Amino acid sequence: MTGRALIDHDRLLDVLVAEGELMADTADGARPDLPIPSKPTSTLADTVRHVGGVFRMVAARLRGGNGPVRWESEPPPGGALVEFLRGGLHELVDELAAHPADEVCTTWWTLDQTYGFWRRRMAHEATIHRVDLQSATHTEVFTVDDDVAVDGVDEALTLWFAHRLSVIGVSGSSEFKVAVRSGGRVWLVTSHGDNKAAWRASPADTKSAQATVTGEPMTVYLWLWGRLPFTAVRITGDMDAVAALWALLRLATH
Repeated sequence: MTGRALIDHDRLLDVLVAEGELMADTADGARPDLPIPSKPTSTLADTVRHVGGVFRMVAARLRGGNGPVRWESEPPPGGALVEFLRGGLHELVDELAAHPADEVCTTWWTLDQTYGFWRRRMAHEATIHRVDLQSATHTEVFTVDDDVAVDGVDEALTLWFAHRLSVIGVSGSSEFKVAVRSGGRVWLVTSHGDNKAAWRASPADTKSAQATVTGEPMTVYLWLWGRLPFTAVRITGDMDAVAALWALLRLATH
């Protein structure tokens, strides 16, 4: 498999399509000023604009190579927000579907410079913000298949925690080693000054961990992204170590 994903990239493209359309369906007819529960300063309209803009920006980046692109975060005058989202989704999916997942392209992660990176990243972008919209509209928050959620756990830890924090220049004063267990997999997550790391581990590797976070895949996935409260997962061991991990994740994924 290309890149770093745990599941097939064609599957991730299907997830992007389904989640993007579900976002649009959820937003259609809903009050645009509804607050997002996990981020009360943001509204449903803010989220739709953000995701529609991200879809367009990535599609333009893929078409144009390395050069900077303009962030298009508003529909044209008189345009509807939901159609802005759907149009961006279709534009992005068409661009991603036109290239094999292992074809080289520019990304912001040196470990995966392929179209597969963007299939994965945009699938999880759409899923997390679909959860935001369903939470805001007080409708049922749908789960995803366990293997998709496990891939989301992996992305949150190995991309956002281990890489994104260094990009934004966050060091953090706490040192810790925490194990995260879900869906039959385990990850070790460490912080030491400027050095942040997360990797897929074996159960034996967790013996040195100060604490362990455990939960069902969808629960851990949403917990890592701050869409569930701190207490939503099972925590054993050093609570302060997990709290430090949680705080850093909020900076990485805000």
